[in-house]
Amino acid sequence: MTTGHAAARRGYSLAAFWRGRLSRFRTRRLLEAHLLLLTVCAMVAVGSLLLSYHQTQRGAEALSSREAPAVQGLAAARLAVLRAEWEIEVLSEKNLIHVAGSGETYRSQLSAADQSLSRIADRTDQDLGTVNGLLATYGNSLNLGTSLYQNQPYMQEQKLKEAKSLLTRPGVGLVPRLDRLQQIQLTHAEGTAAMGWLRRGGWWVAEAALAAMALTLMSALFVLRDRCGRDWNPYLLAGFVLTVLLAVVPLMTTSSTEDDLDNAFGDLQTITEVSGQNCCSHDLVGAQQEVTEKSEEVRGELADGAWTDRVYRGTLIGGLLVVLLPATGLVLRLDSDYWRRR
Repeated sequence: MTTGHAAARRGYSLAAFWRGRLSRFRTRRLLEAHLLLLTVCAMVAVGSLLLSYHQTQRGAEALSSREAPAVQGLAAARLAVLRAEWEIEVLSEKNLIHVAGSGETYRSQLSAADQSLSRIADRTDQDLGTVNGLLATYGNSLNLGTSLYQNQPYMQEQKLKEAKSLLTRPGVGLVPRLDRLQQIQLTHAEGTAAMGWLRRGGWWVAEAALAAMALTLMSALFVLRDRCGRDWNPYLLAGFVLTVLLAVVPLMTTSSTEDDLDNAFGDLQTITEVSGQNCCSHDLVGAQQEVTEKSEEVRGELADGAWTDRVYRGTLIGGLLVVLLPATGLVLRLDSDYWRRR
């Protein structure tokens, strides 16, 4: 009875099922079909894998080198010009404009705004010419109001009002223009950080091809042991291990990179919100500090490119091996057992 139950279990086992499915095919044709299927699956999987991984790397690099610095620079410039205006208002209220050295703070803020815009000039496709011109005109009006017309209160007041109008005039002022540029740049950053349908589809194709390849490798190993009486083929075993690694390691690396991109974009949103909530108040100092801290966090989140490059190189080498190893194992067996006998 026990022997009968064991025989029944073997008859309904997965091996028996697969043996029955393949029984109508000749061994040489089976091995040749496995060779063809393995080659096609490997080429599709490796091509999709490398393309999708490269796109993820390019997105991270673009966010790190272009989009994030542009958002940070625009936020810093906006807060700097508002801080300069606030410093002028404080000096006017306390009648300290004419005191020697009293304008150093606002001048340093204008210089910081100019430097921020200069640093992002080659990192954005937005036209900064008008913004730079407005910043220069605004700074010139402030300098005239605080230096040239010291003994002419009326002209001094007019120049300071003119400067404030250049800064905050709805639609065409320096601050509204910076706001629009920030929103455009943030939209670009969102598109760069997000995993689009094309990139996501590439990963699905790669993983499906790798799964099909793993199943085909298992089937090929079964055929060699069941039909040919061979031990485990080392080429196919190595190909199976590499297939599993290629299905797991690049995907985990990409998932980690996407998490970093999402976190970085969240910080960029915070930077934009913080820089846009404060207007000519003592909160500007705290806002500038928060933007600086968040910018450091963004740089830290996007600074892990070295290990992803190593994974990409490993994926490229593993992809070449996963194409060659299974093909080599089956070609050697076919050549030894069948092709030479023709």
